Amino acid sequence: MPQLLNNIQHKDLRVITQRGAKWGDDIMSAPVTVDEFRKLQAHYPIVFQPDGKGGFVPAALFGLQEGENLFLNEQGWEADYLPLSVQRLPFSIGVADDELRMMVDMDSKRISHGAEGEAVFLPHGGTTDFIENANAVLHTLHEGLQSTTDFVQTLMQHELLESFVLDVERPDGSRGQLVGFYILHEERLAALDSGTVGLLHQADYLQPIYMAIASLSNFTALIKRHLAREV
Repeated sequence: MPQLLNNIQHKDLRVITQRGAKWGDDIMSAPVTVDEFRKLQAHYPIVFQPDGKGGFVPAALFGLQEGENLFLNEQGWEADYLPLSVQRLPFSIGVADDELRMMVDMDSKRISHGAEGEAVFLPHGGTTDFIENANAVLHTLHEGLQSTTDFVQTLMQHELLESFVLDVERPDGSRGQLVGFYILHEERLAALDSGTVGLLHQADYLQPIYMAIASLSNFTALIKRHLAREV
């Protein structure tokens, strides 16, 4: 259960910033905002995951099965950009007294119970640069969520998402499948009339659309990473 962050209850709190499975980074995907697509497409496939409420959430894929993050190695996370939803952990935004407040998940594997990790508060109770940066990440993420919701609703309105199945043949001849995700429907996108394309352009949606399409080329590298781990 997240707790409201404060400099009394959490005066000695430290957070581990290294990357690795033992700190909870063994995840196959993470939700992302539309504002991140340009940075994400250089590293990860961008897909869309049903949210269980009739909508979709954009996600960056790190692996091809649950618990698999193919970007983790002994040095940490092998990519120049981490999604904001990963960067923010173990912090989140909550509402207290009708205001947005910073919360901390004390059950997170990133919580340090010793001298390891980054201090959250200064000895006299002030905030450290580390927590100021974490707060900035949270606000950027929060602001990006609304624009992402509008973006996804527009894609759905024009039926621009389609389900797909990724088949992977392993060295031993067995096959695996990635299912349950959606991608941009390129044929429907190409068939849109000029008026609709103009509206997408005015909304600044064309660039992220093409970034998401371009990101799918990362599946080739992701499959290679997956097969290399299987050997």
